[in-house]
Amino acid sequence: MSLTDKVAFITGAAHGQGRATALALAKEGVHIAAFDIGRPLSYPGYALGSVEDLHSLQSEVQQTGVKCLVFQGDIRIDSDIKTAVYETISQFGRIDILFNNAGICAYGLVHELPEEEWDAMIDINLKGAWLAARHIIPVMIAQKSGNIVNNSSIAGLRGMNRLSHYAASKWGLVGLTKSWAIELAPHNIRVNSIHPTGVNTPMNDGLAALEGKTPREIAEASAGNLLPVPWIEPEDVAHAVLYLVSDKARFVTGSQFVLDAGLLTR
Repeated sequence: MSLTDKVAFITGAAHGQGRATALALAKEGVHIAAFDIGRPLSYPGYALGSVEDLHSLQSEVQQTGVKCLVFQGDIRIDSDIKTAVYETISQFGRIDILFNNAGICAYGLVHELPEEEWDAMIDINLKGAWLAARHIIPVMIAQKSGNIVNNSSIAGLRGMNRLSHYAASKWGLVGLTKSWAIELAPHNIRVNSIHPTGVNTPMNDGLAALEGKTPREIAEASAGNLLPVPWIEPEDVAHAVLYLVSDKARFVTGSQFVLDAGLLTR
């Protein structure tokens, strides 16, 4: 796959899809810069990646024989991202892969959403991706190569009940993906988005707890997959990212890679 000694910057890396992707890339010889909030937020109200999660990830990554930097920061704060990117460049000298994975999800009827909940959803899921990219893209342009993968959702391709703010943020990532692909193609930088159905992660557990339901009930109610599974695994997402950033996908850019277990056929 020829990823040895490349460098990946991953947001929302402490657990779930980000962690699985970091480990999958590390096994292919990729050095990792892992960025996560490392503390709870009042909204959405469930546990996010912790500092302990970041350090355990660092240990696991290093056991594969590659290097790993960890950064505690808020994806909504430009200086947090800027500091992490600059330190990554200082230590590794380059960034070849950006996986914009940081995100939250929470339910709410459109006419009942407080403004601060709308802002948090858009700032974390959409603005955060832009903030990371605006600091990393110049590095990739200077290198004349790079790969960006934006983690959207099936909600970035369809409407979903009580998830209008989440869907808006994920549709926004599609717009960023297609626009960046056009802008960055002359610099040999590819940009794609991925669109998973429900994924078996701590976020899924957190949503279930907020709703007073089991994770399986939440997954089955919100997804309705064609294949007989309530969710996919974080490793399924990692395999998709691995493909998109490899030379096997050298002509894939501006595309939406769907991992929906057949949901969108319904």
